[in-house]
Amino acid sequence: MTGFDDSSILEETERTTGRAALRKNVQAAMALANTIRTTLGPKGLDKLLLDEEGRIQVTNDGVTVLEAARVEHPTARMMISSSSIQDKVARDGTTSTLLIAAELLQNAWDLVAQGVHPTVIASGFRMAEFESQIFLEEISRDLGSEEEMLQATRTALAGKGESSMQEKISLLAVKAAAAIVTEEVGKIRADPTLVKVLANKGGRASDSSLVNGVVIAKKPAHPEMSGSLDSGRILLIDGGIERRQTVMDAKFKVTQPGMLEAFRAKESELLKEQVDAVVALGADLIACKDGIDDEARSLLEAAGITAYRRVNRKDMELLSRATGSISVHSPNVASQSDLGEFHSSRQESWADVSHWILEGSQDSGQTLITRGSSEEMLEEVERCFADAIGVACQLHEEPRLLPGGGATQVALARRLRRYAETIPGREQLAVEAFADGLEVIPRVLAENAGLDSLARLLELTAAQTSSQSDWLGLDLGENTIRDMDEAGIREPLRITRQALKGATDSAVSVLRIDDLLWAKQDPQIPDGVLDQPE
Repeated sequence: MTGFDDSSILEETERTTGRAALRKNVQAAMALANTIRTTLGPKGLDKLLLDEEGRIQVTNDGVTVLEAARVEHPTARMMISSSSIQDKVARDGTTSTLLIAAELLQNAWDLVAQGVHPTVIASGFRMAEFESQIFLEEISRDLGSEEEMLQATRTALAGKGESSMQEKISLLAVKAAAAIVTEEVGKIRADPTLVKVLANKGGRASDSSLVNGVVIAKKPAHPEMSGSLDSGRILLIDGGIERRQTVMDAKFKVTQPGMLEAFRAKESELLKEQVDAVVALGADLIACKDGIDDEARSLLEAAGITAYRRVNRKDMELLSRATGSISVHSPNVASQSDLGEFHSSRQESWADVSHWILEGSQDSGQTLITRGSSEEMLEEVERCFADAIGVACQLHEEPRLLPGGGATQVALARRLRRYAETIPGREQLAVEAFADGLEVIPRVLAENAGLDSLARLLELTAAQTSSQSDWLGLDLGENTIRDMDEAGIREPLRITRQALKGATDSAVSVLRIDDLLWAKQDPQIPDGVLDQPE
């Protein structure tokens, strides 16, 4: 029987197989990791990003750098995706995830060069990751106080901006996270997206503040309405106070004089009924998702009621959380129980834009006002807050802590090497390679601080072994090895757990690839060009 010649079938495709394919994938992973390697830790450096429109961005947030890069290599894109998932799930640890994944692949390549099959290595990595998750539970401990939560939040911001900004953003994040905590089916939930972030140009980053309520770029629907109220009750309308529109196109035939006037009078009567309903409820303030008719605005102003119109749905939800109000479709169906309460409502002008600031009676509505001297600084403050509140929310949902400063990774590596001794097969080599890969974190931390990375790693390993303490790590502020509890350098358990899982998944996925197919593309003519008449 004659076999098929795959070369003719794939003649328009560039193909790399076997070890050559793995080598290229490892090179791509290492190149990607080297791009963000210098951003890790409190002594990490920043990256300057320039997009296609000429906008400048300065950051040392790993996932921000990676997502801004134009990467074509499929393996690199897979790893960027893994880092993005880490950011969405854990809100931190994106750089660590990529560094560990790349180091695992580099160590795997060394084993392949010695004759170990990639499938065996992948199996060993899975075994090591499973045991590591068990070891993490043994190393971690319960969160003790709000101060420890603050320290863990501050650790997540290490190396991002000046110390005064880190301190302020950490405090605001912990306060905001405590306000949005809810309990659902016996489980604590804290969704960081419930905190609105709004920029106010000017000032310093440390001038950022948290409003116990909602801030919206709006002004009252009528210029004569009061923009300042000390306290009162608010009604939220999931609609508008407008003249009704016909559902379908229709024509009205006027057969008698006065019919048109009577029709308009009825519309005005219906508007007045809605306004009267608001007045009867005793609402001092209303917010509508849709519009408010000119006639209704005048009636509301005459009744001493302040109204805001065209408030987007997300802001309506935040207003509901901040005041305890329940949205209704129309004032005619509203009741007293639907009203919410607010402590103050006022207008402020920022950069010639009027903002409505409502401080509610509930703590669950929060808005962060970021300050900064430039657009780049405002964006960096927002990213820092997103990281900080993500960490704080995680600690509410799972109040378990691990040591920072590379202590966790060294402790895991020590335990994994002991575990590897119990494995009879070649997977033992893969487990040891996994342990070596974890040590990239303390090495890079020391390297970015200008220290001898290998010497510090050996010192840290020896210190943990002699003292039998998993909480000894690198305090790069003092350039010493000390107990991370005493130094206040702590991290949430969930971040490291997800980082290990993400790094292992990425490394195993790449190891299982033995064929790279690149389709050759010739210059193409845009659709429709050939169809145009000459």
